[in-house]
Amino acid sequence: MLRRATRAHAAGTWDESREAGTVTLAYDDRFRRRVRLTDDAGAPFLLDLARAQVLAEGDGLELEEGGVLRVHAAAERLAEVHCHGTMELARVAWHLGNRHLPVAIGDGVLRLPWDHVIVDMLHGLGAHVHEVQAPFTPEQGAYAGGGHHGHGHEH
Repeated sequence: MLRRATRAHAAGTWDESREAGTVTLAYDDRFRRRVRLTDDAGAPFLLDLARAQVLAEGDGLELEEGGVLRVHAAAERLAEVHCHGTMELARVAWHLGNRHLPVAIGDGVLRLPWDHVIVDMLHGLGAHVHEVQAPFTPEQGAYAGGGHHGHGHEH
């Protein structure tokens, strides 16, 4: 019988003594409702949540049979974007947003999934782009329901 993960708990809100394994997922696999996945030990399980939600580093997936799988964000091939100033960075961010691209925003830096066409566009806008391998957790947007963490209750 396939194990089922039916509830997600935000990092820091679940009992870590119940950890029954880990699962390392790329961003696209951390924003699902129902999908068959494999944990880091190679055992399959069904992610079967009531609604799609973004899973973040350290979140816990409660298994129906008992225990919790700790979520790890996988390193992914990303474009890291730097500019000469805040106006240039805001202009680049506008162009990325205009294309509805997922973007992670840091202090003076933007990160997005590597795409050579977008990287060429960014160079054309005067941005400096470097390839990095890092976990990707983009902004969720104004209509995403208030974000994933920090709103005071379990998922």
